[in-house]
Amino acid sequence: MKILVPVKRVIDYNARPRVKPDGSGVDISNVKISINPFDEIAIEEAVRLKEMGIASEVIAVSVGPVKAGETLRTALAMGADRAILIQSEEAVEPLAVAKILKVLADEEQPGLVILGKQAIDDDCNQTGQMLAALMGRPQGTFASLVKVEGDAVLVTREIDGGLETVKLALPAIVTVDLRLNEPRYASLPNIMKARSKPLVTKTAADLGVDIAPRLVTLKVAEPPARGGGIKLADVDALVARLKDMGVA
Repeated sequence: MKILVPVKRVIDYNARPRVKPDGSGVDISNVKISINPFDEIAIEEAVRLKEMGIASEVIAVSVGPVKAGETLRTALAMGADRAILIQSEEAVEPLAVAKILKVLADEEQPGLVILGKQAIDDDCNQTGQMLAALMGRPQGTFASLVKVEGDAVLVTREIDGGLETVKLALPAIVTVDLRLNEPRYASLPNIMKARSKPLVTKTAADLGVDIAPRLVTLKVAEPPARGGGIKLADVDALVARLKDMGVA
């Protein structure tokens, strides 16, 4: 069984994003870029399934600029077997990414597509669900446990009331949450080996997918500065203050 794992190139979660002076977007110049943390967990889970003999091949996919190839090399160093880069220097919206992944999935015929539940740059949480809808496949989202049993996969997912386990017939789509696993560090020997693993570059046009944006970003702005706190004498003063603010 093949496993397809989409990964995204994002600003490192430890870096503080800056808004461009003209408000047109986020400035990514001179900022550390890393693999999306949720996608890193997806890669780890796919590699573990391969190590258990459940999967035969792990294929990493990314949609982005040429530098996204570095993100794919990280996935290869973690244990993916080969990678596919769909090159686009412009931002690609979740629906377009889902359409690209559908074409690749139709070509590769993976038993599982495992991807992060969301990217930390836009927090859309849409691509996995859109891909499942486009392909007509069952989906398990926010997975904290994944277990393959024969021709089905059991997905324990985090919901508001606790945990829910669903059984999905393969092939299926799974989006992963933070508590699924702890991603491994890529060792130096594996980083060196990743350089020789196949990485194919294509474009959306090669796949016949229209990635023209449907949304227009009007303005990006920093959140307002948080005001200082005040001390109140007692509960009555607190209630009065809340009433003045119109929240009580």
